[in-house]
Parts: sequence; structure tokens; C-alpha cells
Amino acid sequence: MSLKLMYITNSQDIARIAEKSGVDIIFVDLEIKGKSDRQRGKDTVISGHKIEDVKKIKGILCASELLVRVNPLNDGSEEEIDKVIGYGADIVMLPFFKTAKEVESFIKLVNCRAKTCLLFETSGAVDTVEEILSLNGIDYIHIGLNDLHICYNMKFLFQLLADGTVEKLCSKFRDKGIPYGFGGIAGLGQGKLSAEFVIAEHYRLGSSMVILSRSFCNAGLVKDSSEVEKLFETGVESIREYESALAGKEAQFFENNRKEVVRKVDEITSNM
Repeated sequence: MSLKLMYITNSQDIARIAEKSGVDIIFVDLEIKGKSDRQRGKDTVISGHKIEDVKKIKGILCASELLVRVNPLNDGSEEEIDKVIGYGADIVMLPFFKTAKEVESFIKLVNCRAKTCLLFETSGAVDTVEEILSLNGIDYIHIGLNDLHICYNMKFLFQLLADGTVEKLCSKFRDKGIPYGFGGIAGLGQGKLSAEFVIAEHYRLGSSMVILSRSFCNAGLVKDSSEVEKLFETGVESIREYESALAGKEAQFFENNRKEVVRKVDEITSNM
């Protein structure tokens, strides 16, 4: 098994490079409602993608799937969801929901025309997880560590991995047979918590999806397309090589890695 790698972009050139390098899912991010308020003062990015980007990106993809994150449910959701599906979204992601009723409404709006992906990123979603998982029509689930750690007033997003929150949720998703993932990763050897530790946790927890973060390739800062191409090719290749090595590891390796994640996260947060 290898992780499905996702990358957020509305650039046709970057999407082509990412797809060629083996990125499985190109991610167009339309979410804007309420996001700037709840993430104010955090090291996060509002993507600024437009609904027309869905059609633009879909038109150049050959192998990668197209995921579109829409806005949280609102009066315009039906029109927005109809448009993104009409423009070719393979997967539609619902962010920042808090109740099973919202999820049920979302599933009805998608109406089997695309796959659905729930972004668990509120304490309300965590508190009502059993009720949410009783619904039919959920194809994928992703745990959004950015907003969820803000919700719990934590200093560092991977505290949710260290304290067992992610593990508890993954266990529930796994029991329902729904593919799931969590958070994002930088390139190997990069990130406050090095990507190697996080990828090993994905394997221990049975995760099948992860976002390649801004730290993996901040395409907005790299102006030379050949440099972007090199970053993607070497970055994805090194992740795949590391995954191959993980496939041969015994259970004790993953338990040791879990303990090291707890230790490192504690060290990181104590210095923040």
C-alpha cells in the first residue's frame, strides 16, 4: 500500500508537474467563508482559488483525480456543489461541519454524482463521530489538523497525533471501512516534526491519504518551473522509497516511532 498524495493548486502548470511526478489527487480549494477569522494569526494560507479553476484543472488532468473543497454548508451550497460537479470534480470535500445533519445534507446535495470526502476539523464533528459514521454515502474522510488543533486551543497541530486523538478517530473510520487520512507532510527531513515520523504514523494507523504541504513545495516562491519539477520528482520519489522501506518493518518499529513522536511533539511545544 502507498499513500494517496494530494497537492493543493489552481495552476495548470503545477498540476501537470504534480501529476507527472505521481501525485494522486489534485486539490482545488474554494473554501473561504469564515476561514480567515478562525485562522487569524496562524501560519496558514487562504488559497484564493475560483470556481472556474475546477474546469481549468480538470481539463489538463490525465491520471490524477480532482478533489474540490467547497465552502461549509450555506444558502449557496447547492449551486456551488452543482457547479463543481458539472465542471468535473471527482471528489467533493465538505469542511468545517459540526453535526450529522450537515453531513446528511451534503451527501444529498452531491447525490452520488461524485465521491464525497468529509474534513473532520471541529470538536463538534469529533463529538458526534458515531452519528456521522452511521450515515451512508461517505467515500473518504480526512482529519484537518490545522483547524482542529485551533479548536482545542493547542499550540501545535501534531499534538493531536501525540495525544491519541487521531488514533481514536482512525480506529472508528477503519471499523466502518471508510478510507481516511490526516494532515499534511513536508519533504523527507523537513518540517518541525520530520516527515519520516509522520509517514510512519500514517502506516501504523492505516491511513491511506496525505496532503503534500506548502513546506513540501511552496510553488508561489519558486519561480523556475524546472526547479518546481525537480522538487516534485525528487520529493515524491523519496517518499515512495521510504514507504517501501516501511513495508518491511516490524510492529516494534512503529511503536518506537509513536513514542518518539510523543517525545518530539512535547519538545516542540515546550519551546513554543
